[in-house]
Amino acid sequence: MKKLFLLLIVSIILSACTNDESTNPDTEGSQSLEEEKATNKGDLHNEMELTKANLDNLYTLGKVWGFLKYYHPNVADGEFDFDQELMGILPEIMKAENADERDGVLIDWIVSLGDFEMETNPEETGGDIKMEPDLDWIIASNFNEKLVQQLQNVKDGKRNTYHHYVSLTDVGYPIFEEEAYADMSNPEVEYRLLSLYRYWNMIEYYFPYKYLIEEDWDDVLHAFLPKFINASTEKEYVVTVSEMIARIHDTHAQIVSDEPALHAFWGNNYAPLIMDFIEDKPVVTGYYHVDLGKETGLQVGDVITKVDDKPIEAILDEKLKYISASNHTIKLREMSSKILRTNDTSLEVEFIRDGKTKTREIKAGVEQYDPFQKDQDYYREFSEDIAYLYLGSIKAAYAEEIRSNLEGKQGLIVDLRCYPSAFITYALGEYLLPQSEVFAKVTSGNVITPGLFSEAEELHVGENNEDYFKGEVVLLVNEFTQSQAEFTAMALQNAPNATVIGSTTAATDGDISHITLPGGIETIITGIGIYYPDGTETQRIGIVPDVTVEPSIEGIKQGRDEVLERAIELINGEE
Repeated sequence: MKKLFLLLIVSIILSACTNDESTNPDTEGSQSLEEEKATNKGDLHNEMELTKANLDNLYTLGKVWGFLKYYHPNVADGEFDFDQELMGILPEIMKAENADERDGVLIDWIVSLGDFEMETNPEETGGDIKMEPDLDWIIASNFNEKLVQQLQNVKDGKRNTYHHYVSLTDVGYPIFEEEAYADMSNPEVEYRLLSLYRYWNMIEYYFPYKYLIEEDWDDVLHAFLPKFINASTEKEYVVTVSEMIARIHDTHAQIVSDEPALHAFWGNNYAPLIMDFIEDKPVVTGYYHVDLGKETGLQVGDVITKVDDKPIEAILDEKLKYISASNHTIKLREMSSKILRTNDTSLEVEFIRDGKTKTREIKAGVEQYDPFQKDQDYYREFSEDIAYLYLGSIKAAYAEEIRSNLEGKQGLIVDLRCYPSAFITYALGEYLLPQSEVFAKVTSGNVITPGLFSEAEELHVGENNEDYFKGEVVLLVNEFTQSQAEFTAMALQNAPNATVIGSTTAATDGDISHITLPGGIETIITGIGIYYPDGTETQRIGIVPDVTVEPSIEGIKQGRDEVLERAIELINGEE
């Protein structure tokens, strides 16, 4: 059956590449391939007219399969291996010559899943609804009347709080139970389709910010069917997965497993230069390795214009679609660490310094750099009146020491341009706020009604404290302020004299969920929704600064931290 299915898929690829029956330059080779395949006994694809309708049938199957996986009571109870159910139904769908035959296949399949009890006492959500499941397609898809009724019955079936494929933590984010098929580094086409269907439906039913996806999520499924079918090599497959992940526009969303093919796509070797986008230009801001960096001949403040004779704009046009980020600023943040990667041992870099264009051949090695963290002490003082905390080096045990150090200080600067090394949000809040304040609302998904997101709880920071810190509190943020750092900013914004200074943050807040795809690919997404008390999103928006300050190229050349400088000026009362 697998051989038959592969042949059917090849036929779809060939058929989908043409809009009509006219010839094209590749027709002769394609016909030879078809003639060769026709000699295989049992090759059922020769018995049907292969048209783009096959892709439409695969689209329909992807939606119905995911709906049944999460909604059918017997599937939820774990009575079926639904991956293997897909493997069994795929060839039947591929043989369907029209919508009626396709619907007939689906009707018989649903019948085979067994009877179930109908729900007579719908669950109370227990909180304000933020997002409802989108199931209008059941009626709008022009399915056979019997199929529509079957799907409606499944929707109204009685489900328990237990689900074989998904559960919710106490916090509310989903934990998915899936087979990794880790031995399939280069999965066959049916498992690549499983990968697409699995991810698409997890987002459809368990991504809290699905409503913020720019594209119609149905269109994404349509668009990626031929991409996954054609991704016949390990590299093509993992890169296609990356491109699909990018469509949800979530900075958390990325591949976190070690994927050699993905490393090779971006380049296994790194130039020893730290580069950031300053004033929308790629600028050298430091060195991964000081000695090797200086050997390149490039200096801090140089603006890179080409890499291996390819303009930066062309590189961005080609590669940004593989970066998942909540906004364009964060896409550039992610690209800044990838532009100077190569599989060769050197790169040719064109750059501008003091108005003059120069070119250098620079070595590339395997050293990597964590752009989120800096090697610096957690506490500094800029004067007797101003204290500074760098949360990238913080420890929870420092809380009491911090309180002692802040006594008599006029101002406190909390640097959130990093990922906090310890969760100290509430400990800081107890000292910086005079009383408890609601600073966030959380939404979570639903196992009984997949696709439903409702308010789960309100989050509080601070406690009644007459001895709270009464000085100015300045929070520094930028594109490296992400997730827990954004959460901390949301909380500490409630301090009476708090000001946020800086620029656009990563715009992704909330605990993460892991998604495993065939080939052992491990990915993550944001698993719960985090909102301000009034319902305003931080997802895709970020923490909006009260005072916007961005680094300048000239400031970078001079070694200045212009955001920090502005914070000190504010505490000192300078305009």
